[in-house]
Amino acid sequence: MKDLRILLADDHPVVRRGVRALLAAHAGWQVCGEAMNGREAVEKVNELKPDVLVLDLNMPELNGLEVLREVRKRFPQIAILVLSVQDSEQMMRTALAAGAHGYVSKSDAGDELLKAVESVHRQQVFLSSQASQMLGVATAPAAIRDAVVAKDPLTPRERQILQLIAEGKSTKEVATALDITVKTAETHRNNIMHKLDLHHVTELVRYALRNHIARL
Repeated sequence: MKDLRILLADDHPVVRRGVRALLAAHAGWQVCGEAMNGREAVEKVNELKPDVLVLDLNMPELNGLEVLREVRKRFPQIAILVLSVQDSEQMMRTALAAGAHGYVSKSDAGDELLKAVESVHRQQVFLSSQASQMLGVATAPAAIRDAVVAKDPLTPRERQILQLIAEGKSTKEVATALDITVKTAETHRNNIMHKLDLHHVTELVRYALRNHIARL
């Protein structure tokens, strides 16, 4: 029987080392790769085709929610377990609605991570104790994914561009990062501002931070 292959995506080296040691100690499991930002996570998924992706939501270049959406669209067979320090009910519901198989708070990781990986690999929805408590469910029924948050007015490409703007990238740097023209990047930025009824870059940054699209 082949080993369970796990890809770990988290931008903190100390966290990755600790989680890797915990996972690798389990018989029959191997951490086949690591990613330190969202864009690298998508690339590593495409390259390595893991069985399970353990994914942090707070990552530079491409945030965890965008990674989640992209992987679910391109590789629906890969189980995705969110391991995050963000313990808000809205973020949990958003991640589950986007297709995460499970959500574990980092404060619960030591006790529940192994059980969570086993569950999501079997395509079962898993919530850690803290997540279950916050969502008001004793178990983690698959129906909870239907808890839909307010419709996002932005397209996936616009969310990518907004994150890069909030991270301080210039229009030219955004265009280079996404392999698009400067004119296209400018058009996207203008569309974002129009949709959100915002008029300054500082307002875009505040929106991105408030809606977990980017972080300081």
